[in-house]
Amino acid sequence: MTHLSPTSHTLPRRRPGVGFKPHHAAAIARQDHGVGWFEIHAENYMVAGGPMRRLLATLARHYPISCHGVGLSLGGEAPLDTDHLNRLAALVAWLRPAMVSEHLAWCRHGGAFFNDLLPLPYTRAMLRRVVDHVDHVQEALGRQILIENPATYLRFPEQDMSETTFITELVARTGCGLLLDLNNVHVSAVNHGFDAAQYISDLPLDAVGEIHLAGHRRDRDEGGAPLLIDSHDRPVDNDVWRLYRAFIGDHGPLPTLIEWDGAIPDWPELAAEAAKASAILNRQAGLNEEVYHVAR
Repeated sequence: MTHLSPTSHTLPRRRPGVGFKPHHAAAIARQDHGVGWFEIHAENYMVAGGPMRRLLATLARHYPISCHGVGLSLGGEAPLDTDHLNRLAALVAWLRPAMVSEHLAWCRHGGAFFNDLLPLPYTRAMLRRVVDHVDHVQEALGRQILIENPATYLRFPEQDMSETTFITELVARTGCGLLLDLNNVHVSAVNHGFDAAQYISDLPLDAVGEIHLAGHRRDRDEGGAPLLIDSHDRPVDNDVWRLYRAFIGDHGPLPTLIEWDGAIPDWPELAAEAAKASAILNRQAGLNEEVYHVAR
């Protein structure tokens, strides 16, 4: 197998990334756009060749890549799908991405695949299952993966712990990292009525390796209460930008991705969203440098 030789195996902290869409490839190649890296959905590239792999090979020669999976079903009752995991391992060995990540969710049951990321009950038994599955994935890939906090719309009555405790225990037991999706935090906080800032502070923040920002859709539940849908089909909401500015202000620049997967805009609009994140990252980096010079 021939490995690619990308320009870097790390994600830049001060130049945000965006999700790669093939129809943006020409614009990416001809513009000085300020985007520092790209994320792909692994399942779109788990093939032996073809035009998608050729596009990815070209992209990876110039930019770091984060490989984001949506189909491992880490919370599923059955053992991990061996064929799926082997194909992911082959992609990762070929691509050598800067990051590999997956969702805290399930999407397979009884031989059926559900085209959604379904929630987990946070029980001790589920924690043991997800720990086993994350250990299995990390052993198969020979590297650490990041686990993304979910956006949820319901809670299970049979729970032994909070979501943040579950994630903290998962990180401690497996050595995995955390993909902190701030849009997911805000969506879940509104849907369930908890404080987003407190939720973030309860996470193992030293394990955060990547941040996701995305848009969401506003709706109402049957009782008329606000309901947010993690739709990824519009610009990042102002409430999510506020969470992001606060987080970067407290913790400094971290690799940041703009997710936009539905109603995909033309490249200039997507690059403009990334530029907003870039301004926040670079402003905080400048403040950190000022503090350093004053301290000296």
